[in-house]
Amino acid sequence: MADPKVLVMVLAGGEGKRMLPLTQDRAKPAVPFGGGYRIIDFALSNFANARYLKIVVLTQYMSHSLDRHISQTWRFSGLLGNYVTPVPAQMRRGPHWFAGSADAIYQNLNLITDENPDVVAVFGADHIYRMDPRQMVEHHVASGAGVTVAAIPVGYEEAKSFGVIESDASGRIVAFHEKSPNPPTMPGDPSRCLASMGNYVFDTQTLIDIVTPTGNDDVATDIGGHVIPALTAAGVAHVYDFSTNLVPGQDDREKGYWRDVGTIDSYYEANMDLLAPVPVFNLYNDRWPVFTSHESHPPAKVSRGAGGEPSYVDGSLLSNGSIVSGAHVEGSIVAPDVIIHHDSHVTDSILFPGVKVGPGARIHRCIVDKNVVIPAGARIGYDLDADRQRFTVSERGIVVIPKGYVL
Repeated sequence: MADPKVLVMVLAGGEGKRMLPLTQDRAKPAVPFGGGYRIIDFALSNFANARYLKIVVLTQYMSHSLDRHISQTWRFSGLLGNYVTPVPAQMRRGPHWFAGSADAIYQNLNLITDENPDVVAVFGADHIYRMDPRQMVEHHVASGAGVTVAAIPVGYEEAKSFGVIESDASGRIVAFHEKSPNPPTMPGDPSRCLASMGNYVFDTQTLIDIVTPTGNDDVATDIGGHVIPALTAAGVAHVYDFSTNLVPGQDDREKGYWRDVGTIDSYYEANMDLLAPVPVFNLYNDRWPVFTSHESHPPAKVSRGAGGEPSYVDGSLLSNGSIVSGAHVEGSIVAPDVIIHHDSHVTDSILFPGVKVGPGARIHRCIVDKNVVIPAGARIGYDLDADRQRFTVSERGIVVIPKGYVL
């Protein structure tokens, strides 16, 4: 067949409880990442680079920041019928919120019927990766499947948080285990499991039929928990091996890179991946760029402090509009409009927009949310027992200072 007509539905309505306090005032896909980006920019950039330009983003919880970012940043020309549209829960099927990912699609079936696509790509909004979705769509069409599930090998313990796939030699899924405490491992590799990435390509009619209630008690409200197991039982679910996906400008180190940033620790580690001399995820790939809005900030500035102290910056990302004035910054990500004053030390940390670090302060292994002012001489990240009295401290010892917190 000719190139199929594709509608993209990005699921961005989850609560993001494991990311608190970063999701206290915003949806998880709207959390800043890598200095000047939002998490959702990575999924949307994959579709923009692939020229899949009819995209709806289904939002629900704490969606204002996300809706505003999409509306102000992701504006395609409407002359050719292209769009990225945030769609909040509209209760079109009754006075209730989305009960799950499948219910979110069911409540917005009008978006599918209005567009009348050949296939529907249903992707998550909260992962960091590069992918050419055209290759997955081509694989789906060639297989004749009702649904194709993107999958990646992960460690056994990590797999307990994902849907795990068992497939035959043809790629047909024979069993799907959603967040099992004892997930099946890959043949010949007892240390790893084949995990669903939460990215799906559906035949349009298959999707409509499976999310539409039939009158019995078995209503499909969740894609991983209900839809994929049902289509697996029907024999029409296939797997797509993400490790075979080829992206222009990507080297072998980055091939297959995918990070679920659903917890504070995984979010922190994915940010730190950007800082290596040769990073495993390269923001500087201009053949498959990550798009976002860049406000009118002046260039980043590194200067001596008020008393002539030199600055030291190494292994860090400095965003436009940031100022390092006689300070030590190492292994850190500095967002726009951040000011780090003289004699302060910021190490292995992530500073969100508008943060101010006072003279002589010490910040280590911290995530500091927007507009926090760290007072002069403060020490955070060096005594986790003391830090727990005021802040959230993750399992791996990352201190999170919430948005607007007054120290």
